[in-house]
Amino acid sequence: MTERRGRRLADVRSSVLAAGLVGVAVMAAVDEIVFHQLLGWHHFYDRSTLSVALLSDGLLHAGELLALVAGAFWLADLRRLGVLHRLAAWGGFLACAGVFQLFDGLVDHKVLRVHQIRYGVHLPPYDLAWNAAGALLLVVGLVVIGRARSAGRRGYGPQ
Repeated sequence: MTERRGRRLADVRSSVLAAGLVGVAVMAAVDEIVFHQLLGWHHFYDRSTLSVALLSDGLLHAGELLALVAGAFWLADLRRLGVLHRLAAWGGFLACAGVFQLFDGLVDHKVLRVHQIRYGVHLPPYDLAWNAAGALLLVVGLVVIGRARSAGRRGYGPQ
């Protein structure tokens, strides 16, 4: 963040990171609410008893809420300081939501095998849809961040 003719320039990096924290939290909330609770397809940790599975969901929910509140306060502070770059923030939100989705789909589902998307079905279509959605969010977010950085280099102020 620097001054240009008495006006603060937008803080692209902090805008990306703050909104990215919110993006991770929102994607975790969507996963937990839709797939854990409404559809009942899986829990965060399915390799033990139902009590442990529910505890793991509760811990995920607690972490997601902390990230959401922290990210919201960070974004509010950037806005208060007049350095929030809205385009960069949207890019960070989308990219980090995609990172969460891909991490869950690749690391949690395939490497650590703490749970699968759904049980009792042919998994490849579900895995493909899950990871493709995450990759799409990540790519769109990175494109938006790139545009925000380009705008920042041209000296545009907060967006």
